[in-house]
This record gives sequence, structure tokens and C-alpha cells, in this order.
Amino acid sequence: MNTSTLIAPPAVVRRAEAQDTHAIQALDSAHFIHPFTDHGDLATRGSRVITRADGIYVWDSEGHQILDAMSGLWCVNAGYGRKELADAAYQQLMTLPFYNSFFQTTNVPAVQLAAKLASLAPQVGDRSFKHVFFSSSGSESNDTNVRMVRRYWDLLGQPERKVIISRHNAYHGSTMAGASLGGMSGMHAQGDLPIPNITHIEQPHHWDNALPGESRADFGLRAAGWLEEKILAIGPEKVAAFIGEPVQGAGGVIIPPETYWPEIQRIVDKYGILLISDEVICAFGRLGHWFAYEKFGYKPDLVTFAKGVTSGYIPLGGVMVGNRVADVLIEQGGEFNHGYTYSGHPVACAVALANLNLMEKEDLPRRVREDTGPYLAQQFEALKAHPLVGDAETCGFVGGLVLIKNKATRAMFDPDLGVGMRCRAHCFKNGLIMRAVGDRMIISPPLIMTREQIDDMMALIRLCLDATWADLQEAGHCA
Repeated sequence: MNTSTLIAPPAVVRRAEAQDTHAIQALDSAHFIHPFTDHGDLATRGSRVITRADGIYVWDSEGHQILDAMSGLWCVNAGYGRKELADAAYQQLMTLPFYNSFFQTTNVPAVQLAAKLASLAPQVGDRSFKHVFFSSSGSESNDTNVRMVRRYWDLLGQPERKVIISRHNAYHGSTMAGASLGGMSGMHAQGDLPIPNITHIEQPHHWDNALPGESRADFGLRAAGWLEEKILAIGPEKVAAFIGEPVQGAGGVIIPPETYWPEIQRIVDKYGILLISDEVICAFGRLGHWFAYEKFGYKPDLVTFAKGVTSGYIPLGGVMVGNRVADVLIEQGGEFNHGYTYSGHPVACAVALANLNLMEKEDLPRRVREDTGPYLAQQFEALKAHPLVGDAETCGFVGGLVLIKNKATRAMFDPDLGVGMRCRAHCFKNGLIMRAVGDRMIISPPLIMTREQIDDMMALIRLCLDATWADLQEAGHCA
């Protein structure tokens, strides 16, 4: 493909006007409780103050340009500074800024977006998606899934089917139900989680969990088999659903073997349980398809979405409800006693429509699938030659690499060294946002990125790996 034809907003390279960083940091420390943050530590360090963004870059209050290789938080798929999305929000704000979807009432953008999403969600086998339930986030959407799943089985006369199986190290949100569905031990340690009737199996992480010499294909089958073992241990008559991210995001970009999802599908079909695909990160072109279940070839009953549906410009989430569940809820369920004030918010839906139309116009999912995604994979593969990198892999426009002490023995660094956080500090220092999950460094760049911009990002990644390696050598921590 001729990359000169790719459409992307130009990166603005001028420095932003500097602001009074210390004053903003003082107010921040005094009043703003941040998510997933040690506030004692934050008060000492001071927040990085981001003031504006354009294309694939953000600028801080000191005027520094930073390449955002995380798309904000996995979400700015269409890039920053898209006037089309701002215009859509403004026009809807001036027309109908809000009305609720209760009281047998609807609004035009919500209806149009529901129809648009139904048109983008491909039918797989006997599963089609013609209905949408809107929320404001992935967390709310997964709470909705718990309600829908249990209501479904109640209506079918099987109220004992309440247990939902998830995976360790999964992330499904931060509400009580979302955090329970997730498998993050740190989250479960706070708030008496998980709530009842949610349990977990091991994640399909080949690097951590494969047997010596076990191929990815064989490991994928064995990892999927953990689901069947759990179903049998609980009792199939008590299991309501299995939930999984197509690729685990916040857990460190854990990409399952190709054999994993087809075997999961076989198992859920065998026992008749529902399958929930949490695509808050993976949908809307992130893996090269509108929805990731299409890429991996399975047929979920419910699909969680958020983030990229609006490219993060305004909060919106929801659940694509497959025909198997929707038909029962609609035809047998009567009133579904669940919902949110902002379900189908007209401004959020208008921005989402503009965003999806923009992504279609620029053909972003196909570009990721056929051009820039394979190019990123090729460049990421080359990182394996670095002395600090034990493994590096991508799937579409997500990628992860393992920082390792000894490549020959696969010995890892002492977790207390915080090698990932050391590397992240070098990234920030050198104008790159890359996330650390333990000793895994992960990326999820905007889908508008060109090959030339991928080269720029990779040069920064190598620079930061070199700086981290030099620090560790100097401190005597390298084998």
C-alpha cells in the first residue's frame, strides 16, 4: 500500500503556552482524588498537567510535546483534535443537550447510533446483534451484563444459574460488579470483593503459564480447558456465563493463542452457558476489525463496548445484546428494572455517530488490519534483539513487551526493583507515553498513526529501553 495516501491529521509540533504548573499541582493535590493513585506519593511528586492535544501528541503545562502511545487510556482511536467530533457535540448541545430514555421516550441520536452499531456488528453463526443497551462506561456495561445474564436465566426457569466465570488478571471495570468480574488481586483486596457467584480461572498467558517446550497451540487448548474444569467443579447447572476480553488489556496485553477462543466456544456450547466478550478496549478498529469477536471467530451473546466508540471524546458505553438473549428479554421479560440517567445520552450518541462515520471514511479498521498493524508487528518483533526484552508481540494496534533480567535463563527482575516503572519514567522524560504493568511495557496508539509515526515511536521506545538498561547495568542488576 502507498502510505502517502493515508489520511491523518497533521501532528502539531509547536510548543503549548506554558502555565503555572505548581499552582495547578497544588489545587490538584488539595481537591482531586485520582483513580488508581497513591495520593501520598502523588502529593510528593506532583501531577503531570496535560493542557492540550492534537493528532497523536499531547502537551503538558511546561510546553513539552509527548507522543501518546496509549491513546489516552486505550480510547482515542481517531486521534486528538478532530473538529468533526467537536462540531457534532456542539450541534447536539444546541439542539437537545439531554433527555432521558425512561418513560417510553427516545431521542434521534440514540436511535441512529443503535442502528449504526447493529449494522457494524457482524453476524457469526447463529448469533446476530440488533439490539443495544447504552451506559456511560465499560464498568456500567459489565454491571448491566450481570443483570441481563441473571434475568435471562430466571426467565428460562433456571434461577440457580448465577455463577459467572472470569479470569485472573482480567479487567472488567471498577464498579462493584465490574471489579468482581475482573481478576485483579489488588482490587479484590479492597472492598470485600468479589461479590458472590463470581469466580475465576487462570489467564491464557503463554509466557507465564506454558509448560517447558509447550507450543502456543497446545497451550491455548490447555488454557481453554481450565474453563471446563471450573464448570464441572461448580456444576454446569449453576453456571450462567463466561466473560473474557479478546485480548487482555490492562493485564498487560495478554494475547491468547489462536486455538484458545475456538475451544472456549466449544466448551460454552457444550454446557449451554452464555459468552460475554468484553471489547471495551478491543472494538472499533483496535484489533483491525469493528468488533474483535470477528477476528477470533467466536460468537458471543453479549458484547461490552465503550472507549473507542467515541474515541474518548465524551463518555459512552453499552452492551450489544445478541439475539439469543434479546429475544428472551423482550418477548418474555416484561419490564427490565435496570438503567441509568445517561443511557442513550443524545450528545454522547451524536459524537459516537460522528466518530464511527469518520472511522469508516478513513477506513481505519482495514488500515490497522492490512497495513499499519502488520508494520507495527514487524517493528515490535525487532525489539526482541534488545538485551532487556524477553518477548515482544502485538495484535492489531496493541502491543506488549517483557523486560527480563536474563534472556538465556528467562530469569525475571526482582519485583521490588520496579523495572517497569523505571522504564516508564524514562519514557515520560523522553516524550513518550508507554504504560508499565509490572515488568511488561504496553502500547495502544491512536489508529490514525502512519508508518512514519510508527518509526518515530519505535525510535523513542528503543531510546527508553537503552536508558533503562544502562541504569540497571550501572546499579549491577543485570545478569
